This record gives sequence, C-alpha cells and structure tokens, in this order.
Amino acid sequence: MSLLKALQWRYATKSFNDSKLIPQEDIEALKEGFNLSASSYGLQPVQLLLVQNKAIQKELVPLSMNQKQVGQASHLAIFCVKTALDADYVHEFFERIKAIRQTPDEVLAPFRTHIIESFEAKSDADIQLWGAKQAYLAMGNLLAVCADLGIDACPMEGFDPDQYDAFFDLKSKGLKSVLIMPMGYRAEDDPFATMKKVRKSIDESVTEIL
Repeated sequence: MSLLKALQWRYATKSFNDSKLIPQEDIEALKEGFNLSASSYGLQPVQLLLVQNKAIQKELVPLSMNQKQVGQASHLAIFCVKTALDADYVHEFFERIKAIRQTPDEVLAPFRTHIIESFEAKSDADIQLWGAKQAYLAMGNLLAVCADLGIDACPMEGFDPDQYDAFFDLKSKGLKSVLIMPMGYRAEDDPFATMKKVRKSIDESVTEIL
C-alpha cells in the first residue's frame, strides 16, 4: 500500500492477536527503519530494546498502567536514551563519518569541536530531554514503517520509566526508557479497528504561506 493509505489504515491498536508473530524478515525491516530515523546532528542517541518474550511482556503489564497490549503484542519496542553524552561518543560518531564518507579530519574538526562544547555546556537533565525529543522522532518513523508493512502498533507514554529502567538494569548501561510501543496484529474483536479516523480538516491543521 502507498504510505498515505498505510497511515489512513493504521490506528492506536487497543487489542492485539496474542498468537500471531511478526515474521523475522519484517523485524529486520523494522530494525533498519528505526536505524534510519532522523536525529539531531545525526548522533543517534536513541537505543531500541525489542522484546519478544511473552513471560517478560506479561510482567511489564503492571508497570504499564495495566495496558493489556504490552502483554498481547508480538513484540514490545522500548525507546531508550543515553543519560549522558560525552566527548568519546561524539568522537566515535565522527570516526564513523570518516570511515563511511572518507571525509578528511580537518574538514570535520570544527563541527566536532562545536558539538562537544555544546554538550559539555548542557546538564545531564538537558541531555536527556534532548534525547527524549529524538526518541519521539524515532517512534514516529517506526510507526510509519509499521504501517507500511501492515503491522499494527500502539505508541505509549503510559508506563513507569523508573520501574522499566530497574527491570532491564538500564542505569548500568547508561540508558533511560522514555517511550514504549507494542507491535503486532490487531485482534478481530478490537472495536477501534473499524472506527473512522478523527482528524481536523487539512485546512485547519496546515497553513500555507505563499
């Protein structure tokens, strides 16, 4: 289906078919789609945890405001951000640029210095807030990829990040969870699947300046 038709088809799925799994080839496509998400400076501060384990998913339901989709879905995507961003991380990014694009270091050095100084001036809280904005970009991108592949999803803020962080020991990995998204296939009896999409008219939501 075209992307626009796919976006018209998708909805925030309220009930998943808990016996239907996403094929591995589509999982690989979802992983690539996530990895291609835009991020500020191209720094990719978002780490995706992809859970496909019904026992773990059911344990996470009480930590997710008892939203049953977390336990039903084929996979649960957990969007995590780095809790700090140091010079070493920035250097790794620029080494990647040099390796892939063969860009001379003297061309990259001023930009690299600018980024390092910019993040050194930020508090850890500011860096995490910046990272969370990148996580929303990644989630939006992954939602579109899901829709394009005919995979249902439900983006969620409704979970306890501190409990998730403790459950997966994210602090030791320098990560913090910020968003979750169950993914899979809608249940046949989900009444929301047949409801008309409610949106403003395009004229109300878009202002063209000519």
